[in-house]
Amino acid sequence: MQIEMMPTNCLQTATRVLLARGADRATGVGFRRVWLNAENGLDVLRNLCGAPSLPMRRNFAIIAARIAEIVMYIWEHEAWPELVWQDAAIAARLAAVRHDQGRLVGRMEALGFKLREEAVLQTLTQDVVKTSEIEGELLDKAQVRSSIARRLGIDIGALTPTDRNVEGIVEVMLDATGGYQAPLTVDRLFGWHSALFPTGRSGMARLRVGQWRDDSAGPMQVVSGPIGRERVHYTAPPAQRVDADMHAFLAWFNGPAATDPVIKAALAHLWFVTIHPFEDGNGRIARAISDLALARSEGSPQRFYSMSAQIRVERTAYYDQLERTQKGGLDVTDWLIWFLACLQRAIHGAQDVLAAVLDKARFWERAGRVALNARQIAVLNRLLDGFEGRMTSSKWATIAKCSQDTANRDIALLVDAGLLRKGEGGGRSTHYEIVRV
Repeated sequence: MQIEMMPTNCLQTATRVLLARGADRATGVGFRRVWLNAENGLDVLRNLCGAPSLPMRRNFAIIAARIAEIVMYIWEHEAWPELVWQDAAIAARLAAVRHDQGRLVGRMEALGFKLREEAVLQTLTQDVVKTSEIEGELLDKAQVRSSIARRLGIDIGALTPTDRNVEGIVEVMLDATGGYQAPLTVDRLFGWHSALFPTGRSGMARLRVGQWRDDSAGPMQVVSGPIGRERVHYTAPPAQRVDADMHAFLAWFNGPAATDPVIKAALAHLWFVTIHPFEDGNGRIARAISDLALARSEGSPQRFYSMSAQIRVERTAYYDQLERTQKGGLDVTDWLIWFLACLQRAIHGAQDVLAAVLDKARFWERAGRVALNARQIAVLNRLLDGFEGRMTSSKWATIAKCSQDTANRDIALLVDAGLLRKGEGGGRSTHYEIVRV
């Protein structure tokens, strides 16, 4: 009997026994590979699989690669989900994050109501746009901002019409942060999932919306690469486990805090994406859960920094760390260190939001001395909120829904008032920029 002919499940069992007995390990390209060696592996395989005695040769070299690269996922450990970590390794980082959180909230509270409202609007807009961008979905920033402003009752002038998919993700993020004190329930999660996929489809594929996955199309896997050369990064627990696993997760999440709320946010993110309870949208919902937990850690629904925006910047590192953690043991210290570092960078990045808010306030203080019409105010706000591309007179006419001549007059008045200036270039490439002081 050749070893490669043994049943796959037998080889998997043997491999995991070898891991427990200290078989050699090597990590490469994000995968933990199990190298079975003839020194201690031969007897174990004989005993477990009933293999007859084989000559001491390099029989293990002929085991198929798909079997030799067996991975034991974190959820397959007997003690899952009893996650552990090294307090000493994260204590200093956690203290720094909590300190920075407090300083940021204090600075934002000192801004006054209108500026603080603008900071929240900018942060939430960034959060929604970036959490979708991580998954490859590009949303219109103006639509997102308009949807958030309408729901929060913030006056930003004319509101941009919004698509259903924009309304859905905005609804999820606002419910997560605005309702941070409410318990997280199965029904609430199903509502979030339904909001993310209002058509019942993800692209062309029909989804089980507002319900757990059933694995009818096969195991839930995170896969990359072209068809025929796919690379499996992660395989989630089987569907029959999902309901029980999610009830255990929700009981923990809603239960009394046994650790710092920021650590709970990191653990919740990891735990949820490990279960991967839905057919699609798991990443966005995991980040919404993290935002909910972070709002609890601050005791406020107001968001002044965007974890999703920082994860978008560090997307490769995020996926690499998540993969390593899900293919590792129950000690998640490395995940917590990464999460805290990413969170701290997100908090520091909020200084950019604060600077933009103050810059905008100074601009409108100057502009208040000039008689502006509604069209000019609307387009200036678009420029101040980070208009992508160059503002030409034709774009102005499109945004303001006016004629080219009217757009030219609006622009000329603003240039004369010292609020706009011509950018570099001329002729057909003429564009206009905000004058900042």
